Amino acid sequence: MTVVWTTAFVDLPAPVHVRGTGFWCAVTGTTPSEPRGEDAQFATLLPADGDPFLRVQRLGGEPRVHVDLHVDDVAGEAERAVALGARVLLRDEHVVLTSPGGFVHCLVRDEGERVRPRPVTGARGGTTRVDQVCLDVPAVLLDAELSYWTTLTRWPVRSTPPSELTVLDRSPGLPLRVLVQELGADDRRTRVGAHLDLACGPDVEVVVGEHRALGARVVDATHPWTVMRDPAGLVYCLTPRDPWTGIGG
Repeated sequence: MTVVWTTAFVDLPAPVHVRGTGFWCAVTGTTPSEPRGEDAQFATLLPADGDPFLRVQRLGGEPRVHVDLHVDDVAGEAERAVALGARVLLRDEHVVLTSPGGFVHCLVRDEGERVRPRPVTGARGGTTRVDQVCLDVPAVLLDAELSYWTTLTRWPVRSTPPSELTVLDRSPGLPLRVLVQELGADDRRTRVGAHLDLACGPDVEVVVGEHRALGARVVDATHPWTVMRDPAGLVYCLTPRDPWTGIGG
């Protein structure tokens, strides 16, 4: 499979959908599109430059993140995903799947997106870019999940400090790479989830202040990265990686 574009969906329950959408528009410098879908549940976050790669969805349950992989042959790649251990939840023009570890993702048709938006600068001068989806994987599911994603995407793998992190290197020009994180033994999650990572370079503390002013709060600042929770309850991380190159931290 050749993945030609990647999109992250922020799935938000109805009571916090407006609040969460406003937050993610503010921190990414985007504008929501007109709602679409049978229940007006979908919107694209439109960047000031480049092609969109972030979307929001009003959905029941807890706030979560899922990923769309844009491909040429949706049906054919869906069959390959099933052979690798995925389960089909919905077949339409797109295919909704769960990975072997239970992570929801979609295969969608190529709509011609190719231009990655530039980093954005916040109200206090912090420069950021949403550039990574981190898969949070219970230890017992790690081998199967990592094998699934590396085989499905055909992206090369490399380890990165600390040892529980593995990077899937995206093709040049794609807006989002995938990071696989092995959860610790004390983590009680039994399914694979995901969160967004924002590269902030040396501006992490500035960006923390910007996000707190918009209603987010700090969950954990003891790592090289800072764990945050947005006003809708969604966890995400601010990392010291360079927002232009993705290198570092």
